[in-house]
Amino acid sequence: MNIEDPPDEPLRLSDLSFESRLFVGTGKYATFEEMRDALALSGTQCVTVAIRRANLDPEKGESILDWIDRDRYVILPNTAGCFDAESAVRTARLARELLDTTLVKLEVLGDPKTLLPDPVGTLEATRTLVDEGFRVLVYTSDDPRLAVRLEEAGAESVMPAGSPIGSGQGILNPNNIRILRELLSVPMIVDAGVGTASDVAIAMELGADGVLLNTGIAGARDPLRMAVAMRDGCRAGRAAFLAGRIEKRLYANASSPVEGRIEGASSE
Repeated sequence: MNIEDPPDEPLRLSDLSFESRLFVGTGKYATFEEMRDALALSGTQCVTVAIRRANLDPEKGESILDWIDRDRYVILPNTAGCFDAESAVRTARLARELLDTTLVKLEVLGDPKTLLPDPVGTLEATRTLVDEGFRVLVYTSDDPRLAVRLEEAGAESVMPAGSPIGSGQGILNPNNIRILRELLSVPMIVDAGVGTASDVAIAMELGADGVLLNTGIAGARDPLRMAVAMRDGCRAGRAAFLAGRIEKRLYANASSPVEGRIEGASSE
């Protein structure tokens, strides 16, 4: 008997469509070869590149862009390392010229120690970039009201942090992720803080449309094995969300109840 996986809709962002709901960063790998292989094993179809940290001068050696197959992956340039709206907008414009894309992952950080998003600068930069025709996927906190404001400003996707960037703490406030799922009509992609496959699965079970990560794979003891684990955790969490978990109960609920059991089945 051949039973296929239940169907699922692809994740759509503007005119883009993704079967994989895992978005993977390209930083912190030991070698470009390791990065290339990890991306392939993760099953991702969209990778992020920090424009401010990429080598854009061929005379200074290899560029990370040389190791990314543009036919296989959508490149999502990001404004990592920007601490004010002006520099983030300027970096997005540079990415548009270099990569011929209006797609951008917007980051406006508050300070270099926490790397938490600056809410005022993030909202300001979102409005500016949307007005200039950019398709903005915006990194933000898990504050529900700010998320709504960002959607109203025209963001294509709102990307709340599960926990601080690179911390590996997982989803610290699952209730806010649930609330965001209810309030937002644009895709919600959990971004930052996941450390292992179960963190990705939890984010997806809470209703996230996708998960973006980097350090969780690149910083693992075995990045290639972790890339596979993250891929499978994303798939499992999505399937569990669509299937619908059982209600949590205080007391036991027999798997084989006496009433309504199948004719001839044992009650043990």
